Amino acid sequence: MEQRILGKTGRNVSIVGLGTWQLGADWGNVDPAQAQAILAASAEAGVTFFDTADVYGDGRSEQAIGKFLADNPGLGITVATKMGRRMEQRPENYNLANFRQWVDRSRKNLGTDTLDLVQLHCPPTPVYSNNEVYDALDTLVSEGAIKNYGVSVERTDEALEAIRHDGTASVQIILNAFRLKPLDEVLPAAKAAGVGIIARVPLASGLLSGKYSKDTTFAENDHRNYNRKGEAFDVGETFSGVDYELGLKAVAEFEQLVPEGATTAQAAIAWIAAQDGVSTVIPGARNVEQARSNAAAAAVNTGKEFDDGVRWIYDHYFREAVHPRW
Repeated sequence: MEQRILGKTGRNVSIVGLGTWQLGADWGNVDPAQAQAILAASAEAGVTFFDTADVYGDGRSEQAIGKFLADNPGLGITVATKMGRRMEQRPENYNLANFRQWVDRSRKNLGTDTLDLVQLHCPPTPVYSNNEVYDALDTLVSEGAIKNYGVSVERTDEALEAIRHDGTASVQIILNAFRLKPLDEVLPAAKAAGVGIIARVPLASGLLSGKYSKDTTFAENDHRNYNRKGEAFDVGETFSGVDYELGLKAVAEFEQLVPEGATTAQAAIAWIAAQDGVSTVIPGARNVEQARSNAAAAAVNTGKEFDDGVRWIYDHYFREAVHPRW
């Protein structure tokens, strides 16, 4: 699989990575053996980038990755985790003492002395402009607890602020066919600053898989059920913040663009990977088949006609509601 440099980390990562929120059972129940099989299938397909967080399944996602890497050493996989959502979301909680506590927990879960990449996990907006936060992160690097740090953001203005800080190695942001605003300023700014872009929620929580209908139901503990209107966290994390019924109509249009031989999900992932400045795209997978299919998206080509179609769909269905908000 094609590899790209992940910003200031200097590390080569696969253009299609693996998001592991699902492995923490926040999308319904996940069997530990199934989690190991998903990680193995991804690695076998050429994936060299796993993204996780300390709150995914209260650490179960990190622990699953730690077990996999311990059982399969030498694969050259970069692991990015995230921190900050274990406490009440107040800017003052983003401090060195808490960072040390959170990082130590992740190091234990992942079975490593030094974390490859730690990202602030969508903190309150003022955190991104607080120089003391970046000083604390620099301290963790100098102490050898982490190799690099980055941020995960909800909004483009947060990304642009983080990019201005020299130590920021990467920005993780929602980018998909239903969320195009990062293309305007964030990707060009990141490229100019040498900051990597990790594209998350590439399938709009599965909407762009083309497998859902108005009759689809989701488990009680699946955020696509309990957070559809932003009841638990930012609604942009669930279906990219678009209305589910409207999203289904847009998917029907999107499916008309899909190249022959590719699935809807593969085309959605491939289009993101083709955007200038994107380092890696991190779809999740609930089973081995999804993991393999997602990785195969790296070989799918999308062209100008496809790109034009995506932009028309966005302008027609989502720009008015989505563009000003995120």
